[in-house]
Amino acid sequence: MATAKARAAAPASQTLSRGIRILELLADVREPLAIDEVARRLEVHRSIAYRLVRTLEDHGLITRDSSGRVVLGPRMAALAAGVAHDLQAEALPELTAIANELGMTCFLAVLDRDECITLASVEPRHAVASVAQRPGARHSILVGAPSKAILSALPEAEWPSGVGDRLRADLAAAARDGYATSHDEVIPTVQAVAVPLRLRGGHRPAAIAVVHVGRGDDPAMIAERLNRSAAAIRESLGG
Repeated sequence: MATAKARAAAPASQTLSRGIRILELLADVREPLAIDEVARRLEVHRSIAYRLVRTLEDHGLITRDSSGRVVLGPRMAALAAGVAHDLQAEALPELTAIANELGMTCFLAVLDRDECITLASVEPRHAVASVAQRPGARHSILVGAPSKAILSALPEAEWPSGVGDRLRADLAAAARDGYATSHDEVIPTVQAVAVPLRLRGGHRPAAIAVVHVGRGDDPAMIAERLNRSAAAIRESLGG
């Protein structure tokens, strides 16, 4: 489950690997990048970065703005919508209901190797301010409430390497209480509450979570609401 080790190994296709890395890079930075900056981060010559960008652009996976900087393209949204389509379709109404009831951004996260990835997200309709949690956002599975919720529902043998004593205690508490919390672990000042979403039928380990800043809401009450939606999603997907 070590992404760093996987990337260190020689890729089967260096060109394909570099192209995918550009997409990951743009998803991480969430802002347009000049081709020179893409080349620098990939540690390749500008001409190589340019050819990769042109190929991705031809497929609609990235676009360039008026100054020539590159961003993810609309085709990426179409591809993302096809990932776990049934799960996203059943989860979105529940995420929307939670976001509007609690006034917090609500999202669905899944385990992908050693990372926790946001699959779908809904911001509250009438909130004065909310925390953005874009689909495709990812962070280490060793930090954050959704990560803890996911790991708490897995056998210890399936945990990634690097689970220290503090995280182990957090996972034990999450397994006991049925929910996990975090504060300042992924984004400074941001708090999160998450519950595991236990699904069958080959779905990835998942969690439903909310994020907010500086509110004194009771985590247990938030978790109770999240668990109701988790149960509804499980039932709609047949267990």
